Amino acid sequence: VQLQASGGGLVQAGGSLTLSCAASARTSSRYHMGWFRQAPGKEREFVGGISWSGVTTSFADSVKGRFTISRDNAKNTVYLRMNNLKPEDTAIYYCAAKGGYYQTTYDSWGQGTQVTVSS
Repeated sequence: VQLQASGGGLVQAGGSLTLSCAASARTSSRYHMGWFRQAPGKEREFVGGISWSGVTTSFADSVKGRFTISRDNAKNTVYLRMNNLKPEDTAIYYCAAKGGYYQTTYDSWGQGTQVTVSS
């Protein structure tokens, strides 16, 4: 499945942003989706994930309570809603897909979208 992330931009601290990840295939609804980010000079880190059904989500401690993930399988799209953004959230955000929920590696990756949070 091919993934296309969008929605990044420049936002002030405390602001909100919603990222979208559009999948190319109708079968994308069978995939569990994840969001990752990579800041300059740092390793890529897990942000959050959502099961294919949308029932189960998980988040990194650094974003819990501020970020939410949802999906619209009819539109083959997954969303990352980011609230109360902080300068340390600045990074390139990537969406990814995997076939098994407990699978440790992701099979497909999007190209990334830049999020910059100014203080």
